[in-house]
Amino acid sequence: MTWKLLISRLFKARTRFAERLAQWWKYSFYLYLAGLFTVFAVLDATVLHATSEMRQAAFDTMVRYRLIVPKPDPDIVIVDINEASLAAMAKDYGRWPWPRQVMGEFVEQVEKQQPKAVVFDILFSDADVYNPDSDAYFNEAIAATNNTFFPMLRLDPSSDSLSQVKPAMIPGVTPLPGAQPDATVAVVLPHFQAALDGGRLGLHNIYPDADNVAREYMVYRDDYGWKLPSLPARIAQELGWDAPPAQEVLLNWRGKPFTYRYVSFSDVYADMSSKEKKRPQDEFKNKIIIIGSTAPSLFDIKATPLDKMHPGVEILATAIDNFKHGDALRYPEARFPYLLLTLTIVWLTAWSFYRDTGRDKIDRAFGLSQFVLVGISYASINLTTTYINLTGPVTVGVAFFTLARLYATTTRRALERSMVRTAAARSGELQATLLLIRLDTEHNVIRPVVLTRICQALLKTGQAGKSVEALIGEQKGLWNLFENTLAISWVANSGDNEAQAAIRRDIDALLAALPTVLRRHLAQPENAASHFVYHGQIAGGDAARAGWRMMFAGALLEWDRQEKKSDR
Repeated sequence: MTWKLLISRLFKARTRFAERLAQWWKYSFYLYLAGLFTVFAVLDATVLHATSEMRQAAFDTMVRYRLIVPKPDPDIVIVDINEASLAAMAKDYGRWPWPRQVMGEFVEQVEKQQPKAVVFDILFSDADVYNPDSDAYFNEAIAATNNTFFPMLRLDPSSDSLSQVKPAMIPGVTPLPGAQPDATVAVVLPHFQAALDGGRLGLHNIYPDADNVAREYMVYRDDYGWKLPSLPARIAQELGWDAPPAQEVLLNWRGKPFTYRYVSFSDVYADMSSKEKKRPQDEFKNKIIIIGSTAPSLFDIKATPLDKMHPGVEILATAIDNFKHGDALRYPEARFPYLLLTLTIVWLTAWSFYRDTGRDKIDRAFGLSQFVLVGISYASINLTTTYINLTGPVTVGVAFFTLARLYATTTRRALERSMVRTAAARSGELQATLLLIRLDTEHNVIRPVVLTRICQALLKTGQAGKSVEALIGEQKGLWNLFENTLAISWVANSGDNEAQAAIRRDIDALLAALPTVLRRHLAQPENAASHFVYHGQIAGGDAARAGWRMMFAGALLEWDRQEKKSDR
């Protein structure tokens, strides 16, 4: 079997399949499909959540390419234990972790500049058994402060039963309604008593989404009815800011990594220890200092929408910045409104296909609606702090439109009402009526899409069942003579006077509406069309095709004869 023969058979099989689909479902397919999508949309909103990953990808893209990006707070400074600091400090203090006296001396010196807060993004979980004096020095240094903040680490809740720590024992933890007094939580607290006595503790856990990308930040955890604050929330409470009312927020990113002001820990520490100061002595006055690490060897790196390797200390800085300015992103669930919007898109699109309102109109209307929805989401993340996530409605709408358009393309010819198909579906002798409308191409440029729109307008005019077709001159032979001609046809059983009267009324309505239709679509509509009505007898069934050929030939000859007669 040759390839040409195989391809030919495949095309024929596709045509037969399309005709069978059209025979089974016709235009009702779009309503059936809308019903199926309705079931999916309801299940997705309540159980499946299949579009959640798409929503996350859309959020990442919008954040990465938004036009209006908030500026990082200049009063937030990251004192970075980077690779350069690790190398520089190794000469005197060895590998990380350094003796705690280093941190104690840093706290003592930086407090002289009166910073607003000194925030450690370092978990001091254990004693340094080889340097107890160093630990004692650090404990005394932080005991003398009232603006140092320390993290605590929430462990996997599966270990809660092994813990002896009750939430009420943790400074800053408050009960919620229904709190369980005997519950225990697995949490790593700072080793130093001064940090516990100060009570300025908060969780610094970062919980990525299922794809391991950190987008949200926890404001607090609700464990057994106890409110465990995050470190940024504890700072907000101490400094008099209003923490977000939600339990979690989307981070309002200030930019890619290293957007905030960074200073190297070793540089600052060396200057503090030097007799000749080179750095400004008010460098950290009223600043929020975050001591953390960007060194890859310390493994505090997370994936975010902006970068696959975002320093954890800068994620903390972003959360503190968001809480300070109250601009963390809110994302209302609004499941019912989103579901309602999804169903509106699906059913309006289905109804447009079902009513066959025109391919161009449907494409334009649907494309515009999706552009508007995406634009609303993009504008919300640029202009407000409320992210309106319309990815679900857009995704479901596009999927429905794609399947509906595929069905429409596949069955277009089978569902078209053509003069031949209409007559072939009947039997016996038929009374055929043909209205030919020739359009003026000398003063008007008529594109195929314009012809299609004119046909759609005329098809909706009048009452009697008819076929409206555009002949664009691409056909060979006799049909080439009907270039830019509209062929409107009716068939009725011979002797059916009532049907004939309805056809005459339909012709009158079409001719009355024609000038208005032409003014809507042609540049120079005046005297832009001539018409001719022709009646004849044809046979239905298999002989219909030959009958219509004879009808067209007779109509052409008679029209030509009348035009010559009128020219005399």
